[in-house]
Amino acid sequence: MARDVYERRMARAGQAAAEAGLAGVIVTPGPDLVWLCGYRPTAVTERLTALVIEPGRPGRLLVPLLERPDAERAEGAGALDVVGWADGTDPCAELGKWLAPQGRYGVSDGMWALHLLGLQRSAPGGGYAALTEALPMLRAVKDAYEVERLAAAGAAADATYQDILGVPFAGRREVDVAADLARLLTEHGHSQVDFTVVGSGPNGANPHHEAGERVIQDGDMVVLDFGGLKDGYGSDTSRTVHVGQPSAEARTVHEIVREAQQAAFEAVRPGVACQEIDRVARRVIEAAGYGEYFIHRTGHGIGVTTHEPPYMVEGEQLPLVPGMCFSIEPGIYLPGRFGVRIEDIVVCTETGGRRLNVTARELAVVG
Repeated sequence: MARDVYERRMARAGQAAAEAGLAGVIVTPGPDLVWLCGYRPTAVTERLTALVIEPGRPGRLLVPLLERPDAERAEGAGALDVVGWADGTDPCAELGKWLAPQGRYGVSDGMWALHLLGLQRSAPGGGYAALTEALPMLRAVKDAYEVERLAAAGAAADATYQDILGVPFAGRREVDVAADLARLLTEHGHSQVDFTVVGSGPNGANPHHEAGERVIQDGDMVVLDFGGLKDGYGSDTSRTVHVGQPSAEARTVHEIVREAQQAAFEAVRPGVACQEIDRVARRVIEAAGYGEYFIHRTGHGIGVTTHEPPYMVEGEQLPLVPGMCFSIEPGIYLPGRFGVRIEDIVVCTETGGRRLNVTARELAVVG
């Protein structure tokens, strides 16, 4: 990406910090650092790396001196002042000099306690808040470049689903199908596989079931939920398939979930509160008599990580904004019997919603 993209992101972070009453943000290695300046250290160690962004001034990146050449090659390095610190010196003391006296800063959730405690000693007059609490929407609104990266990741996940429909299910273990999913995601361009949920029969009633040794049987409903990162952006999709011909009840429950997912998608438009997406999906399932079996939120944001704000959940009154990308994934989970979940990634547009997963949402029959 061009330098100006990172300049805009850092300026946006500084402005958001000011609007939140913060003196700035301190970002350590992780998704936020990659998103803001394109730098991903080859190894995260006890040596401090920290990006400081304050309103109205260029970002400053403090790195171990031996890693400075790598940092200066990062895509966004041209928009930064990169400063190296040498072994034998105190990087927290150096970082403390950069901060406004009495300033309150948002810090990365994953900042090492070693570093935060050192910073508190070096700049005792300041205050600190977790970044996802202080600026939860920092990465929530995606630009056109990010949307297309997410669309490409979604297309790769869709291709994976189409391929998995052709593999044997009956007589194989859940872990075998999960391995197929991981392989296919990689073959379709994913550099990182984050999860491959394969919940067969009663295991499908656990939304986050880890694929296990259970042998999939004829007559099983199977929940598939898989995703990861492609070119730095996330995929996450769920479909539920049936081994052999499904019963009338299985078809009915699946259709209820499909209708709930469709209704929630149709509710997407700018200005609608995130909680309303959850409410719309939940109303469909409750009206069908299965409300107590929908046991999780309807969706979560996605970007350079597969789970991030915003969240489609009761109590989240934040309005949807064009560029927000999130999952819509209602489900019904019948303990001891089976589960159903259908999930697409959706982006809010100026006029409604755009699905980034387009595979069929009807119940597929596999062998």
